[in-house]
Amino acid sequence: MGKKRTSKKQFLGEVFSGMARAKRKTKGHSRTRIPLPAESSARIIGKLTTTPSGFGFVSREDGPDIFIPPQFLNSALDGDKVKVILLPQRDGEEEDKRGPAGKIVEVVERGRETVVGEMLAGHKVRPLNKRINEDIQVSGSLCGAKRGDWVELKLLQTEKDGFKRGIISQKIGKAGSIKTDLDAIMAEYGLAEPYTPQQDKEAAELERQPIDRTDLTGIFTATIDPHDAKDFDDAISLTAGEKPGEVELGVHIADVAAWIVRGSDWDKEAYERGFTSYLPGRTLPMLPRTLTAMISLTEGVVSPAHTVMITVDTATGKIVKSRRFHSLIRVDKRLTYAQVQQFIDSGIAPKDWNKDFVENFIRLLDVFRKMRRLRHHDEKYLELATTELRVLCDEKNEKILGLEKKVQREADELVEECMLAANSLVASELIDRNIPGAFRTHQEPSPEKLEEFCGMMASSFGIIPGDLTSRTAINKFLSGLEDGPKKPIIMGAFLRALPRAIYKGEPELHFGLGKHRYCHFTSPIRRYPDLAVHQQLWAADTNTKLRSKKQFEMLAASCTEKECNNDEAWYSANDRMKLRYLQQMLDENAGQEMFHEGMIAKISSAGMMVDINDLGIYGFVPIESLAGDFHYNRFEGKLTATRGHKIYKTGDFIYLRLSQIDFIRGSAIFRPV
Repeated sequence: MGKKRTSKKQFLGEVFSGMARAKRKTKGHSRTRIPLPAESSARIIGKLTTTPSGFGFVSREDGPDIFIPPQFLNSALDGDKVKVILLPQRDGEEEDKRGPAGKIVEVVERGRETVVGEMLAGHKVRPLNKRINEDIQVSGSLCGAKRGDWVELKLLQTEKDGFKRGIISQKIGKAGSIKTDLDAIMAEYGLAEPYTPQQDKEAAELERQPIDRTDLTGIFTATIDPHDAKDFDDAISLTAGEKPGEVELGVHIADVAAWIVRGSDWDKEAYERGFTSYLPGRTLPMLPRTLTAMISLTEGVVSPAHTVMITVDTATGKIVKSRRFHSLIRVDKRLTYAQVQQFIDSGIAPKDWNKDFVENFIRLLDVFRKMRRLRHHDEKYLELATTELRVLCDEKNEKILGLEKKVQREADELVEECMLAANSLVASELIDRNIPGAFRTHQEPSPEKLEEFCGMMASSFGIIPGDLTSRTAINKFLSGLEDGPKKPIIMGAFLRALPRAIYKGEPELHFGLGKHRYCHFTSPIRRYPDLAVHQQLWAADTNTKLRSKKQFEMLAASCTEKECNNDEAWYSANDRMKLRYLQQMLDENAGQEMFHEGMIAKISSAGMMVDINDLGIYGFVPIESLAGDFHYNRFEGKLTATRGHKIYKTGDFIYLRLSQIDFIRGSAIFRPV
């Protein structure tokens, strides 16, 4: 369902400093913890999450989060385990709404031991991670680093003169190029380097393990992926059923467990990586490229697959029964989402689709639509249509090619529906056969988060969402939103009110999908939890040793942390490349005005943060750039002209022009038109 969500307070703080961020569970370049001395005067122990605006929140198991003002963070960093004393309750409505506030009196355990940042003048380093708000003083040798270089610092446990200090452990390179910026992000988030040519060569020599397989090479089969897909781990087929009015929907997944044996060196390597990282311009695969190419379901090639064959009633879309087995398939066509969507929209097939292919595909579309309609009726899943804006990079030529906006359409839903069915059926088999596994779960949103969202809707948009405690009510509210520039902003705010979907060692509710039995099975090339489920089923099918429930609980926790870290790295890279793209636009269009429409998301005494939807960023508008003198009313959250009647408030739309890029602070500066 997306990233772990922040509270309204955190969201607004993060908006003020750049792209809104999901509150991640932990992070540091290293997962090693550095114990610090205890202090008996503290009353509460919890984990600190900071925001780019400078304040933080300490989460605890037995109560609400504790708000930490910037002046009371002391030496604590994002992700640290800390001791807190509560501050006296102050009078005033704003403080009451904010909840309990506290002061950090001790760092119990560091959440990181290194920080990556850019060298500044005066032997200081500005951290890349926006959650670390203070510059860090360099002690000792600069290791050849100069102003403008990315460096990695090993944090010192003690401080002098109130400054955070660190020792340079490596110079990464000059900030400002796509390559070195991505190198710095990899170092900050501890992402594994790509496999070496030698590893690729060794992986290509792996032999497939034998198992009984059913030959399905004669049935209509296709893959549907993005145009720039790097791997192909799922395919779909459709054949007539055993009875009239039924069809057999086949979901075929690359049989990765046939190559990656549990406990092998390649398995350990895949587990350490956890996921394929898709940074803009740089893909860091979970498995070696040669092995991925060998395992992928390639057009025209006979490939081993792990198949879930689903019998569907063509009149209702109801799943009648299913069976799982290992197979051999041949992909007839490699299709892209764009090709499929064009056929859906126009009814005109590409020239290389023959009559039988077209007829099969039309039947597939009809079956998928009925399955989705029935699932919506029975499970009332959340209808969260989202838009993803990503940067297209050419790292080799040091060029940013542009921005690509991806909106989910029916072609995406077709694949999603088939994969959801397979994932659910595999989870049900694991549960019914009492086989331990890694399950995908998603908790219900907390009443506090829903209340905060409703309050923001009322204050910023004049919208009263009403009771949002059920999926039916949520869908009614979201479907009632008018199309326009406010809708994606409201959708984004609601997503941030939801908790993060995680992996667990036992099945629980997946609130967003409306399912109680769900796992990940369909992407074993790029997600380790899927691969682990494949390995578990392989063991069950061959009567060999299974992983225990305890092992899967540990695996699930580790994969959840790695997934969160991967997401944070992607956001950081995407934001950085967007700034590079904007600078590129400024350089290429020197002397030309570039105008953008945005919505005011936050107002402070320094200026306004504006959500610029067509760029997928938050831009900062300094108060001094506004025409005339303005007074900031912090209780109403408005900027009011001292002369005249001009008022700026959250939710207002404003036209802006790009003024400059501040790479040190990681923000884009705009001025009103």
